[in-house]
Amino acid sequence: MVFKSEIKEVIKEAVKELYQIDIDPVVEHPAQEEHGDYSTNVAMVLADRLERKPLDIAEEIKDAVSKSLRTDVASPGFINFRLSEEALLGEVNRINELKNSYGSSDTGKGKTVVVDYSAPNIAKRFGVGHLRSTIIGQALYNLYSFIGYKTIGDNHLGDWGTQFGVLLAEIKDSKAKVEDLTVDDLEKMYVDFHQKAEKDPQLMDKARSWFKKLEEGDKEVRRIWKAVVDVSLKEFDWVYDLLGVDIDYAYGESFYGGKMPAVISEVRERGLSKKSAGAEIVEFEDMPPAILVKSDGATTYFTRDLATIKFRIDEWDPQIIIYEVGADQTLHFRQVFETANKLSWSKDREFVHVAHGLIRFKEGKMSTRRGQTIKLEEVLNESVSRARKLVEDSKTGKGLSSKQKDEIAKAVGVGAVKYFDLSHHPKSDIVFSWESMFLLEGNSAPYLQYTYARALSVLDKKETDKPQATSRKPLASEAEAPLLRWLYRFPEILEEAAASYSPNLLCSYLFELAQRFNSFYADVPIIKAEGVELQRLRLAITAATAQVLKNGLALLGIEAPERL
Repeated sequence: MVFKSEIKEVIKEAVKELYQIDIDPVVEHPAQEEHGDYSTNVAMVLADRLERKPLDIAEEIKDAVSKSLRTDVASPGFINFRLSEEALLGEVNRINELKNSYGSSDTGKGKTVVVDYSAPNIAKRFGVGHLRSTIIGQALYNLYSFIGYKTIGDNHLGDWGTQFGVLLAEIKDSKAKVEDLTVDDLEKMYVDFHQKAEKDPQLMDKARSWFKKLEEGDKEVRRIWKAVVDVSLKEFDWVYDLLGVDIDYAYGESFYGGKMPAVISEVRERGLSKKSAGAEIVEFEDMPPAILVKSDGATTYFTRDLATIKFRIDEWDPQIIIYEVGADQTLHFRQVFETANKLSWSKDREFVHVAHGLIRFKEGKMSTRRGQTIKLEEVLNESVSRARKLVEDSKTGKGLSSKQKDEIAKAVGVGAVKYFDLSHHPKSDIVFSWESMFLLEGNSAPYLQYTYARALSVLDKKETDKPQATSRKPLASEAEAPLLRWLYRFPEILEEAAASYSPNLLCSYLFELAQRFNSFYADVPIIKAEGVELQRLRLAITAATAQVLKNGLALLGIEAPERL
């Protein structure tokens, strides 16, 4: 249950009745929990309009809502709200009743969202730099699905463009048999070409010429391109399988080849393009122009993204299209979205660019052209290897089979890499270091996984089908209070994380929950609690904590092993 929305509604009705004013009150959690579960500054917002003291207004609103809410007033005019013991305990029982569906909602019922994410480039290794789009995008997909949206994931593969002209030029010059090439071979060719092009810039004209042949449908060129794509997709499938990522569709840029003429015509018909130095461009008031068609007649990334939007609108009619793409593409998406607006494609829908920061070296940005990248395969394998050693050294590891140890090591190792990324705000840059990527303690996936396994071990020791939380007073002084006053926030956090496109909010919530449970576990007996009622309460809270941790990790795309 999202208590916050209920409290907002009660305040709105009270203000409407008292002052005949419609207002959308801000309701937040106080910085100090002893001040209450929620707080609003609505009295201070109304003070100027009513020309009255905030404290007097706060008292009037308090009196108006006191029948349904426990409130008090604090200077200079805050109204604090406290959830009843009955509500807190009821939420614990609700968690244990709903289990895996706890936190889900129908917020997005009747709405469709498309999430564009991952989008690795064909003929290049799946580098650690593409991890952010893949992991953040999957988490956003999971969050929106969980709160009721019809969610569609689309992997916009980079399988078109001048980079293929580069590869075609190298493959033809080397007379290599494309079927025998690996992704490593292709990436080396790409790097070698750009190193030569730095000394002889005219080589890029050769690459553009080869790409033009590809766009024109040259059969031999198309055959080579198809072989390069097939080699790359095998590599990507391995990575996605290890990450546990399954994207609904994989429409590469090449898919839109036949769809661009209609879009180009529509842009022209609306008078949005003009000729410039042989090319065709779209101009903007506050941005550089975007190239719609190059001087040689070839299309651009800009053109293909317009065709992509048109296809998604026609195919799925989404209310939101989210692009989880690096911050270095910010200008590009501003141009694309502005053009879509001018074409009236944005009516009743929203385009969002979740611009994630880079995973970079201390020395600067990673670059495939310069051969300065870290292979994601290396990172994942190393993390799983370290997790395997952790399992081997643990007490519980001694009783596990080799297969069980491998499964746990995969869950812990991959989870560590994912969580390290997701715990950062999407906009922040991440400086790559092996140690930070494999963080196994503190604010990390292994810490949350360990807490989940610890909670399950407590429940396993006490056979009970359905632990119930029942009334025990006074609650405020009990050891259970910190957990009870955190558990109920889970549905609220999911709404906030989705609305702000920030999975890191869920990470922070889960870390705090794990800390509170571990303090609770260390401070008071659970199974050996005094009295059946107290034991049942603490077992119910333990079960609820485990369930919320499991649900939260699942939304982040991280497994929760029952033993660790």
